[in-house]
Amino acid sequence: MSNWSSLDDSMRHERQGRMILTAGLGFFTDAYDLFIIGTVTALLTPLWSLTTVELMWLNSTSLLAAVVGSLTFGRLADRIGRRKMAIVESVVLMAAAIGSALAPNFAVLLSMRVVMGIAIGGDYSTSSIIASEFSHRERRGRMIASVFAMQGLGLVLGPVYATVLLVTGVPHDLAWRLMLGFGMLPALVVGYLRYTMPETPRFELRRQEEANTPSVRSRVLGQKRFLLRLLGTAGAWFLMDVAFYGNGVSSSLILKALRPGAPLLDTVATTGVIFLVAALPGYFVAAAQMDRLGRRYIQILGFLVMAAAYGSIALVPAIPKTPLLFLVIYGVSYFFIEFGPNTTTFVYPAEIFPVDVRATANGISAAAGKVGAFLGAFLFPLILARLHLPGLMGILAIAAVLGALLTIVVLPEPKGLSLEESGGDLDLHSGSGHLQNQAL
Repeated sequence: MSNWSSLDDSMRHERQGRMILTAGLGFFTDAYDLFIIGTVTALLTPLWSLTTVELMWLNSTSLLAAVVGSLTFGRLADRIGRRKMAIVESVVLMAAAIGSALAPNFAVLLSMRVVMGIAIGGDYSTSSIIASEFSHRERRGRMIASVFAMQGLGLVLGPVYATVLLVTGVPHDLAWRLMLGFGMLPALVVGYLRYTMPETPRFELRRQEEANTPSVRSRVLGQKRFLLRLLGTAGAWFLMDVAFYGNGVSSSLILKALRPGAPLLDTVATTGVIFLVAALPGYFVAAAQMDRLGRRYIQILGFLVMAAAYGSIALVPAIPKTPLLFLVIYGVSYFFIEFGPNTTTFVYPAEIFPVDVRATANGISAAAGKVGAFLGAFLFPLILARLHLPGLMGILAIAAVLGALLTIVVLPEPKGLSLEESGGDLDLHSGSGHLQNQAL
């Protein structure tokens, strides 16, 4: 057990920076690929005469496929290693980006979005684990959150790149292909970095121990405390992604409902400004404060502010009729999504499960999130058409309140603990009762 006890202090600071870049660029690519589809479908709708149902599937199918990727890659990462699965995910992501850009029709594009979703789901189940298992306890929250903050850059790049293409007069039938094909470039860089990185030291140590002792993998998730933690991480991620991806993928539709006569360029540019001014700072504030304020506090605060913002739009009729006021409140909600549950739901499952099942539990949690993301992206256009902005925002407010309650009741605070302490490895492998007296 001395190896486990000393492992946290052996983490090298210079290696950790490289791991942030290696894992974080994957999330940059994921965010770009997921959210650029909202602009792409706006261009494709008149070009391919897309029906409402086809539009809904293109906006959401990658999120549904990510469920399969999260579960599959998470399970395999616990069995054959984090590094191998991270490399495979990058290669598949690159191939999907190229295939999407070259798609000749709706069916091929939809199938490529499925492949891309599987790869993105795989990234969700491995990137945070790589970051957590290379981290020291005092900066682990900041490291994992910094990886996730790269999503913010991908969010901003999408509308900025789309705006440049539209402003410079690139024909729409070429612009959408350039938007989708661009995702191949960062995926190529990520693949190279992951190929040159080592396996995480915690997975290597566990693999050495398994050569001499039986694995505890089969019995870990059967314990009540870990099942409750899994309920908390998966449930909170589900509720957060309903709001986040429904909002993000449907942002063009939401802003168009706010200003029905606005041209596409104005809508895309407004989306980019909201992401740049409100969403992006939230990621980095969360990373800076994660190890000081704690995951639990930030997650609860974020959910509650989201509930207040969405609830005010739902209950005050004047807000949707006042574009500037709506955009301010909408922007506040985006800041507290990022400085809140969008970041913490990514951090939590990478910290509070043992190494034997860490990637599996993270994959299950991410899969639950992507089910919520799929429902949000798939149903939001329909809900928006039927219930209009107030009804849509009311549903989001309820989801945010439920997320706060679930966090309060179920999730512990891992701040300040080593990964072995917060995840329960010391307890499982030594029989100590360290975590028995902690909150669930």
